[in-house]
Amino acid sequence: MNLVRAEVERLAARRFVQLMLVLLALAFAITTATTLVGSHQPSARELAAAEAQLAQVIRGMETDHEYCLRVKAGELPVEEHRYLPADCSEIDPVLRDQLPVVADYLSGVFVFGQQAGSLLYFLIAFLVLFGFLVGASYIGADLNSGGVVNLLLWRPRRLTVLGAKLGTLLGVVTLLAVVATVVYLGTFWTIAQAAGLPGQLDGAFWQDLASRYGRGLVLVLLATALGFGIATLGRHTSAALGAVAAYAVVWELGARVVFEIIDVARPDTLMLSTYIGAWLTGRMELYDDHACLNSSAFDICDGRYTITWAPALLVLLALAGAVTAAAFAVFRRRDLI
Repeated sequence: MNLVRAEVERLAARRFVQLMLVLLALAFAITTATTLVGSHQPSARELAAAEAQLAQVIRGMETDHEYCLRVKAGELPVEEHRYLPADCSEIDPVLRDQLPVVADYLSGVFVFGQQAGSLLYFLIAFLVLFGFLVGASYIGADLNSGGVVNLLLWRPRRLTVLGAKLGTLLGVVTLLAVVATVVYLGTFWTIAQAAGLPGQLDGAFWQDLASRYGRGLVLVLLATALGFGIATLGRHTSAALGAVAAYAVVWELGARVVFEIIDVARPDTLMLSTYIGAWLTGRMELYDDHACLNSSAFDICDGRYTITWAPALLVLLALAGAVTAAAFAVFRRRDLI
């Protein structure tokens, strides 16, 4: 327990951590101010106009569905230039996952129910950056300055010390992420009450928001562990930064261009960014150019394929786990002086 307490104090005292917290607060303040300036409480006239437009859209959807049913029944002729699906259930308003709402037809109004998801992704992106940089600098600076050696004189168990550092780091980042999210979403909910609209905040909304946040928090912790592991292997903070920069330039950009030139099938499955996107959103739909090469003009070919959250999570866990395990294995045997 004394080791963990000491690591918490060391982490809180680091100037880089304090700087990142200031940047987090600054980004939060800018986002809040921008939202306040760009929103207003809708007037009764605006609401009435939006409700009338919504009713017109709903009537149009019902008319299109009824027209489709009557054409399929042979009661009406097919009108040229009018969309007619193969199955009328595709345009049945009753079967749609989500119907339009009044807020869709209001301009310059912040609607918490519609924009909370996007705002949450913005916070998660910053927390991922925060976790990776803090994780890398936390261990990298100690290894480079000899702080780990001094700590081992007090507690001469390498794996215990490194595990305490990683555990403390993950715990602090988790606590910070939870507190920041509560303050962040709570502030925008208050803005929606005072200068906008709450929107449709039903059970499905909160379930979706909680699911997004849960996946985002896992990604933040994985990024934190990855930054910690790479910096441990390289014995310096710059090792983690250089590894990410090299990967982005050499693989995500360079290799993608090469794959397009040599015409590799499904190159997106070889990119880490694909699995990050699939994990955050729950699923990612992509297109395979090679799927329809052997199809004739009369064949129906769909080259789309989907990567869901489960394989994406396995890839991310495998990467973070392999780097962390390698860091512990190397740290156990390496000369630290």
